[in-house]
Amino acid sequence: MAFNFGAPSGTSGTAAATAAPAGGFGGFGTTSTTAGSAFSFSAPTNTGTTGLFGGTQNKGFGFGTGFGTTTGTSTGLGTGLGTGLGFGGFNTQQQQQQQTTLGGLFSQPTQAPTQSNQLIHTASALSAPTLLGDERDAILAKWNQLQAFWGTGKGYFNNNIAPVEFTQENPFCRFKAVGYSCMPNNKDEDGLVVLVFNKKETDIRSQQQQLVESLHKVLGGNQTLSVNVEGIKTLPDDQTEVVIYVVERSPNGTSRRVPATTLYAHFEQANIKTQLQQLGVTLSMTRTELSPAQIKQLLQNPPAGVDPIIWEQAKVDNPDSEKLIPVPMVGFKELLRRLKVQDQMTKQHQTRLDIISEDISELQKNQTTTMAKIAQYKRKLMDLSHRTLQVLIKQEIQRKSGYAIQADEEQLRVQLDTIQCELNAPTQFKGRLNELMSQIRMQNHFGAVKSEERYYIDADLLREIKQHLKQQQEGLSHLISIIKDDLEDIKLVEHGLNETIHIRGGVFS
Repeated sequence: MAFNFGAPSGTSGTAAATAAPAGGFGGFGTTSTTAGSAFSFSAPTNTGTTGLFGGTQNKGFGFGTGFGTTTGTSTGLGTGLGTGLGFGGFNTQQQQQQQTTLGGLFSQPTQAPTQSNQLIHTASALSAPTLLGDERDAILAKWNQLQAFWGTGKGYFNNNIAPVEFTQENPFCRFKAVGYSCMPNNKDEDGLVVLVFNKKETDIRSQQQQLVESLHKVLGGNQTLSVNVEGIKTLPDDQTEVVIYVVERSPNGTSRRVPATTLYAHFEQANIKTQLQQLGVTLSMTRTELSPAQIKQLLQNPPAGVDPIIWEQAKVDNPDSEKLIPVPMVGFKELLRRLKVQDQMTKQHQTRLDIISEDISELQKNQTTTMAKIAQYKRKLMDLSHRTLQVLIKQEIQRKSGYAIQADEEQLRVQLDTIQCELNAPTQFKGRLNELMSQIRMQNHFGAVKSEERYYIDADLLREIKQHLKQQQEGLSHLISIIKDDLEDIKLVEHGLNETIHIRGGVFS
């Protein structure tokens, strides 16, 4: 068979399936196949092993200057530095584009009738099923419509034809919406590849060094390669996103990053993918910006099951077409996923804001402490300056002791006397200073008066105070009346005592 892009039957299909990994770019050190029944994009057949990263005959593939060759059936990036021509030549992107183009051209004639039959069967299940041949078919049609709207179930419409499988991608599903996602702005040369681990962020960070060593072993353990972690981010459902890139160092001392598409192609190989799954990787993808042609193709072709009118409206409503791209949200699971991602991002933003707030508080404390120290040092400097001036004065007095006053000193004395007279003059600076001081005192007095005038008491509180004072007044009046009564009683007692004394005095006399 000369060309075979489908899934052939019989022994040819087995040969095609076996040669599939070698087709396209030959894999990372994968042994080339000799099967000729399937079409392959790989290099000419060799008797040895030709890998993607540096082969003896295929010099168009490799990391930089190549990574040597492997022997037997071993896989990996090689163990030595070969003589490959680096990332130039026929890279994996060109091969993947060629495969996609040829595959699409050869597969379209077979898929078109299948899609047409699928649409006809769906329409029959929703509008005119002929399963029972009576009025129950109308009820079945409504039930099929309900399943189609919900996006789940099977639509039976004919006894001789298999039922239609309703998925959420069918055009009749109602649980769809369009959201917006941020487009990456990294280039392929940056080499950023995203690995999603089914582990918590704390576990990943605590075992980051072991993770880097394990990924280096996955890449073949080549000493010219080094794995670097660009960033770690928490995802919902206890998953973690790790962004990595690989740096290749050549013997002449230069280094470069491995392109993201080349590294991703290596991770997608069957044996490498198995090793990554053993490390806990559930998903791998490149983080590269989309080309204008890719963006145009994505925008022109609505996703499966999305109404073109809704898609066009989503493009019109895009708040930032330079940074955001519309993406479909089909079903509640996708909506829940985006909600979890949004909650996770909100928590990360809040955490970052808390950290910034703590940093600002710490900076404010440091600023206050620094300002206090600066004021203290200023006072200390002023004190030292005065002490230094006093020392200089005493030293100058000792040095000039016994000498007559010189002309410059006499001139300086005259200037100082003149300044002193100007300061003491009533209409000069001293009078103005006194006037300013009196104005300041007046303003302080008026300010105190105004502040007293602004003070007031609430009406209810004033009423309570009056009631309390009234009760106090009544209590005082009652107390005064009691005291008066007691004083009268005391006077009566004294009068009685005086009369008794006079009577006794008369008897004894």
